[in-house]
Amino acid sequence: MASPKLTTLGIAVLELLHEKPMHPYEMAALMRERYVDIRVNVKAGSLYHTVERLHRHGFIEIVDTQRDGKRPERTVYGMTQTGLDEFNQRGRELLGDVATEFPAFLSGLAVIDELGREASLNELETRLMRLRAAVAADEAVRQRLTEDKTPEIYWLDWRYQCDHRKFELEWTERLLDDLRSGRVPFVDDGQPKLTLITREDDDERKTS
Repeated sequence: MASPKLTTLGIAVLELLHEKPMHPYEMAALMRERYVDIRVNVKAGSLYHTVERLHRHGFIEIVDTQRDGKRPERTVYGMTQTGLDEFNQRGRELLGDVATEFPAFLSGLAVIDELGREASLNELETRLMRLRAAVAADEAVRQRLTEDKTPEIYWLDWRYQCDHRKFELEWTERLLDDLRSGRVPFVDDGQPKLTLITREDDDERKTS
């Protein structure tokens, strides 16, 4: 039976175990500390489920159990050679592949004309306010990381997220300006949308 493909949360768990064996509680704490939740949906239940799944498929193994006073016993896991091989293979795939993603914002952009000028401009202004706050928070964290001399190789994922958010802020500012000025006009209600992609273009996209 073929091994299941590692999820992004599974990769995150093995990434931590690449450093040293640890128990799930320590994994969760480190994920919060290292902002893993910007790239992975980390919840306590899903983390423990992922650890159990990795153990069931032989990617990790129990190396110790710990008890601190009256607290529940904690199981310490380490990565197996099978887990390391799968980690390396899946990591290369994630780094090299160009996956098709479906950001929710694209669906919002697709219905701007139907929402109308007033509603669209109001929502985009709200989005800009939130993006500006997020970018400001990103800069504060970036400054702290720089001052702490944390090697940048350890937070490339976070840097990508920050740069993407900054690009989204600048792009949304330009879009809002285009809509306000009329450079991108709203179409009269009732007119059908134009087909922007020809059948030949679509066939080429599907085969590329």
